[in-house]
Amino acid sequence: MRFIHRFIGCFIFLILTISCGKKANEKKNVFYLNYSAGTVESLDPAFAKNLYNMWTDHMLYNTLVETDEHLNIIPSLAKKWEVSPDGLTYTFSLRRDVFFHDDTIFSNGKGRRMEAQDVVYSFNRLIDPSVASTGAWIFNERIASKEPFTALNDSTVVVQLKTPFRPLLQIFTMPYCSIVPKEAVLRWGKDFGRHPLGTGPFVFHYWDDGNVLALKRNEHYWERDATGLPLPNLDAVQISFVDSKATEFFLFLQGKIDFVNNIDGSFKDLVLTKGGELQKAFQHKIVLTKRTYLNTEYIGFLVDTTNKLVRHSPTRFQAVRKAINFAIDRERIARYFKNGTVRPATEGFIPRGMPGYDSNAHFGYHYDPKKALSLLKEAGFPNGQGLRALTILAPDNWADIVNFIAVQLQEIGIQAKVEIIQANILRQQMSKSEAIAFRAQWIADYPDAESMLAFFYGKLPAPPNYTRFHNVLFDKMYDESMNTPDSIRFLLYQKMDSLAMSEAPIIPLFYDQMLHFTHPDVQGFSANSMNLIDLKRVQKKQ
Repeated sequence: MRFIHRFIGCFIFLILTISCGKKANEKKNVFYLNYSAGTVESLDPAFAKNLYNMWTDHMLYNTLVETDEHLNIIPSLAKKWEVSPDGLTYTFSLRRDVFFHDDTIFSNGKGRRMEAQDVVYSFNRLIDPSVASTGAWIFNERIASKEPFTALNDSTVVVQLKTPFRPLLQIFTMPYCSIVPKEAVLRWGKDFGRHPLGTGPFVFHYWDDGNVLALKRNEHYWERDATGLPLPNLDAVQISFVDSKATEFFLFLQGKIDFVNNIDGSFKDLVLTKGGELQKAFQHKIVLTKRTYLNTEYIGFLVDTTNKLVRHSPTRFQAVRKAINFAIDRERIARYFKNGTVRPATEGFIPRGMPGYDSNAHFGYHYDPKKALSLLKEAGFPNGQGLRALTILAPDNWADIVNFIAVQLQEIGIQAKVEIIQANILRQQMSKSEAIAFRAQWIADYPDAESMLAFFYGKLPAPPNYTRFHNVLFDKMYDESMNTPDSIRFLLYQKMDSLAMSEAPIIPLFYDQMLHFTHPDVQGFSANSMNLIDLKRVQKKQ
């Protein structure tokens, strides 16, 4: 391992001495990035289920509304909207200056105007069983059973709900809700994902699967910058598919790509200090931006006492679960395992940056082994005596952190062992309520705390309720929050978070952060806390 780190260090030194010269020769109006998954499955927004699909769809398409960097809902294709007092009817007024990309499916090859019927078609397509969209769930049990989407005229769309759901606007920001033209879908059928066509800032140009994907500037894009100039600023975006995060970072240091999301573990100590900042050698070579990411990493406990597996588990007792929470030093995990790039989760399940987050929360857990021992004694298990061993299931890439947790539990007398398991098998066991204790993460699907708190809603299956947590008061507050003003709703969210934490069905470990690396010549790059990047305003300066 020491040899590998030394080799990487020497390689980086060489790159740092030559990268500036290479960057000087690059075409400045093309933005280069890499998708380390090795591919992108589809460019059809109905299947925007992973990060790279969402990034690309955000370049090709638009949604009715979107979020800014601070997660505020702002107009996009819809210039304004109204919500009925009962929370059941949403009326959107559309822009009249938006056109689909030029394509031969349209008359004279010129993109036609986007209209209300396109919105109705796109949303109905999401819920069409024959399409089998991975995003169909966003409307499940929420929209009216008959004609939930209607066009009153060319520029007015009405969405009718079955029951109030105040985070609906946040759901409409998801790439799943991108607007597509019926003509293109009918022309290409299931291959529409290989021939995408939308209203977004970039137009599909070329795709060699696994090698390169090229998008070019939409010359007729409707958005303008603060000075009134048309967007986007870039001429093109070129995406490569190198499936190694380590190689990706090498390419970045060489100046061959302009942006890297997160960092490979082999570079962590070489590039970052224990405080999560750039090492001195990199401070003038690259730019690191740390952004809040709406993701909470945790250890979950199955708490359904009717389940046979739970009847003899040490975690069937609330006091034991709370003791375990107090036994974990989250600060050490953040500093020594994550180089200070994450925040210890001591304030509940809702992460910072999410509307409904309580910055003054006192209901989280901090490291207090004396309190942990006191709780064990109170529960009738002094120093852990009488408790069965606890097995924690975890994927391989989490072995070091979970083993550290097991050691900390043994320090208060709780015998714990770690069982390494494939991630897909772990998810299956979590879904079938076959995992007593498990390491997992919960990433918000949309920028509203409801997306986090649904994890504890007793009326929902697994997923999202992997712990099978059920509390009548929690469910009552959840239902009430679905049709209340934001000021009241966010207070209810905080109370729900506090209630869930008091019963300790999980150990929140840390709130994630996005690490975005760019070169100094890249300006205007932005992203929100959903890690949805925006390239419309990017400029590459010499």
